[in-house]
Amino acid sequence: MQYISTRGGGEPLSFGETLIEGLARDGGLAVPAVMPQVGRATLDRWRALTYPQLATEVLSLFATDIPREDLARMTAAAYASFPSEVVPLRPIGDGLTLVGLSEGPTLAFKDIAMQFLGQVLEYALERTGSVLNVLGATSGDTGSAAEHALRGKDRISVFMLSPHGRMSAFQRAQMFSLDDANVHNIAIDGVFDDCQNLVKQLAGDLEFKRAQHLGAVNSINLARITAQVVYYFWAWLRATDAIGPTEVSFTVPSGNFGNILSGFYAKRMGLPVRRLVLATNENNVLDEFFRTGVYRPRTAAETHATSSPSMDISKASNLERFIFELVDRDAARVVTAWSELESQGHSDFSAEQPRFADEFGLVSGTSTHADRIETIRRVHAEAGEIIDPHTADGVKVAREHVEPGVPMLVLETAKPEKFADTIREALGVEPEYSPELRAMLDAPQHVTELPDDADALRAFIADASLGGGTVKTTPVGADRHES
Repeated sequence: MQYISTRGGGEPLSFGETLIEGLARDGGLAVPAVMPQVGRATLDRWRALTYPQLATEVLSLFATDIPREDLARMTAAAYASFPSEVVPLRPIGDGLTLVGLSEGPTLAFKDIAMQFLGQVLEYALERTGSVLNVLGATSGDTGSAAEHALRGKDRISVFMLSPHGRMSAFQRAQMFSLDDANVHNIAIDGVFDDCQNLVKQLAGDLEFKRAQHLGAVNSINLARITAQVVYYFWAWLRATDAIGPTEVSFTVPSGNFGNILSGFYAKRMGLPVRRLVLATNENNVLDEFFRTGVYRPRTAAETHATSSPSMDISKASNLERFIFELVDRDAARVVTAWSELESQGHSDFSAEQPRFADEFGLVSGTSTHADRIETIRRVHAEAGEIIDPHTADGVKVAREHVEPGVPMLVLETAKPEKFADTIREALGVEPEYSPELRAMLDAPQHVTELPDDADALRAFIADASLGGGTVKTTPVGADRHES
């Protein structure tokens, strides 16, 4: 299997090369040169597999340059700390079933892919004898999942950008309480899109990227997308155990379009999926795109701070991979569309909009804070489940797209403990924390504050990267944030 860029530049790369490269050298995103296909006989054979075994099978279709026995070892290690089922399914009534993706170490769906990514990155670096300085951006859960997967690894340092003051207290604690020498938390004066733009700007600076051995763990890294494909197959297999092979629909809370893109890839591979329902919060740029065909990202000032903060994103980097398929893999059209986006502030695909639902099965909807509160209350009253606000966005929009005879699976995004304020408002209860989580919340926090400035970020990374100097951070609240 070879990987090409959505913008047509550069030579095809292997999975391992793509893994280390992150953003393609021409500024595009890596995609499979040919989408692997899975037939009904293969699905039947996979039904009896455990989650790590299924992960080995699915990932072997993408990582053809990695021996199967090595993949099997890495998937077993990646999910060893999860419950035996790894991804449980839980019915909540009205034809909806939650796909439990929050059983990992940081209580969020990002752990599923990130734990594998930590294994395979270390494997690739050991094979080549190289090091990697990971540069990422997070709106909440990617950062902690990446840091917990990569902390303490000798060949990897992590530089994680987050929007200052825009995450929940729990999300900040999960990241900033880590004091591993290879983990660097950086709070940017801006919103998530500013953080993401900085990542892309430095990744596009090829001289700096090569000199500092920069890589990515955001969903721009294709390994994240392929690892997430696995749980779509798993959920379909579990949901159809009793009823036999049939189409199902998935609803996915989405900000950066990575999670639902994995579902789109699963459908393109042959998984029987009827609808992929995208749920947004008040930052509903993607909902507007799928309803109208016009993609119009908002400015930082126009990006709302909401009670589902991990989705407070107005420029979805993974949308480019979908656009690549929409324009029949015409890289020149992708480049033109993105040039128009830069010059005009929008890209117009309204002529192709009917294909979104008819050909690709993609539909969408928006949820508000009031919707989240009402949905959390309703699910708790009817099913006895407490769901987090992002999952509530998904449940609310899923109810609008339920079809008779078609199971609707809603992808859970995180445990409710991570969003105590919203749970308290909705249900009047305090989340219960284990002694370990309480200690984390009470621990000193370490973070460096930087302006939204690429040169300042370059200087920080050059000084703190593997092979460079050493930068230490002081606890939050101290007079200086860098020393």
